[in-house]
Amino acid sequence: MESMGCITPSKLSIKDLPWQILWNKEKCTLCGQCTSVCPVQAIELGVHRKRSVQVTPGLAEKPSNVFEIYHGIRQRTEPSYACVGCGMCTLVCPNNAIVPMHGDEPDKLRYHRNAGGEPRRRGGRRNSPDSVLDKIKFVRISMLTDPALDAGRHEFELRTLLGRILPPEEMIKAGRENGWMPPVREIYPLIIGSMSFGALSPNMWEGLQMGVSYLNEEMGMPVRICTGEGGCPPRLLKSRFLKYVILQIASGYFGWDEIIHALPHMKEDPCAIEIKYGQGAKPGDGGLLMWYKVNKLIAAIRGVPQGVSLPSPPTHQTKYSIEEAVAKMIQSMSMAWGFRVPVYPKISATSTSLAVLNNLTRNPYAAGLAIDGEDGGTGAAYNVSMDHMGHPIASNLRDAYLNLVKVGKQNEIPLFAGGGIGKNGNLAANAAALIMLGASGVQTGKYIMQAAAGCLGSETDRCNICNIGLCPKGITSQDPRLDRRLDPEKVARRIVDVFTGFDTELKKIVAPLGRSTSLPIGMADALGIADAHAAERLKIKYVL
Repeated sequence: MESMGCITPSKLSIKDLPWQILWNKEKCTLCGQCTSVCPVQAIELGVHRKRSVQVTPGLAEKPSNVFEIYHGIRQRTEPSYACVGCGMCTLVCPNNAIVPMHGDEPDKLRYHRNAGGEPRRRGGRRNSPDSVLDKIKFVRISMLTDPALDAGRHEFELRTLLGRILPPEEMIKAGRENGWMPPVREIYPLIIGSMSFGALSPNMWEGLQMGVSYLNEEMGMPVRICTGEGGCPPRLLKSRFLKYVILQIASGYFGWDEIIHALPHMKEDPCAIEIKYGQGAKPGDGGLLMWYKVNKLIAAIRGVPQGVSLPSPPTHQTKYSIEEAVAKMIQSMSMAWGFRVPVYPKISATSTSLAVLNNLTRNPYAAGLAIDGEDGGTGAAYNVSMDHMGHPIASNLRDAYLNLVKVGKQNEIPLFAGGGIGKNGNLAANAAALIMLGASGVQTGKYIMQAAAGCLGSETDRCNICNIGLCPKGITSQDPRLDRRLDPEKVARRIVDVFTGFDTELKKIVAPLGRSTSLPIGMADALGIADAHAAERLKIKYVL
């Protein structure tokens, strides 16, 4: 065990840490609640020795040292126990005696988070600058509508289509020749993005599913949720609520044994199948569920041993080209469900996105394309991947949509955009901007975690330990002691609140455009931005 007096290369002072614990000895009652809830054990309650100098009156005697024993809180400075600033200690303290504060010194901990030669993996999204999406304004107002109309009086429904929409002549030809039409689903334009059963805690995942089911069954909003890679509980696969779920298959094929075995027993078809080729937050890397989170339940569903890390390969091992991927994966998934279910790929936003899209335009079984931008993600990823790799979603989506316009396929293949949607809380405005840039719908994950469960992570690297299973709120933890902090019914109620609020805001943006009967997909003449370079890049108005 390391001696308290030993100074090692990784020893830091509290001042050098990005988060520092301020403790008020006078207010503290030593109840120990703060130390018991700290997810990373950054503070300890103990008996400490304190030195003070005793000065005697006059000059007869020299000042002497007096050592006192006291009980209190002490912050640990080892890199593996560094405070993450989650603030759980403050939430449970009955006397407001403790609070984490962000340091004013440069973060020196970043140089020491590579113990054993392993670079740091982070579970929160990247720390990127202000999003271009937040700077876009909606500058076109139709004089045939009332721009000031109360959003609550917009009675139209917001819907989009997921699936290949063939032109009328091709549809008639396909019906005559083989009697088959590409499957199409009418869904809500905001999709809960892929967060797997394993990445999220059982309570969080159950709360999301309950909220989505309520929105569909009671409120008539066709909201869909993607499972992420990792399968899902067998009881969901055999329930009627499966029709509200998009099943994801990725390069690790985790959980697909359960899905294949459940095929004969499914009461409903899933909404769609998403084939994940890449993630925007870590393009070029496969997914990774760290061993901390692979408990007995997760191991059983995924068909793997318990307590081992589960990395997904960066590419699907059975395919070596875009053409082969389309021929094998999309067609085989379509065949598994008798060509009744839309199948589409999800890719990272990169300069190769157009190559994938051009290939999809030639395949009638491709139901669309999901593009995931660089901002976002909560899975385990190296800092260098999250901070220095990827492509912004706005420009990549715009390129894809304009490419479809060139080949006359813009009304045939829907595009779905994700990556940092609502990053600064502007969910409806970001979604509307992307729709007008060419998206048929948007996907969001981190915003849902923040809004529905109170995620404490932030762009200043606060918390962001989703990957190691120590989430202080129980959102991404597989430890029952942490998971039980989250009430799935309250998560479900918050999901309903989030979607109804989003619905009102999006209608408020769309109605004054004079497009109250359909989404303004690709209506970029309604957008403006006070950045000349961004305006030129996105082909929208420059307004100042």
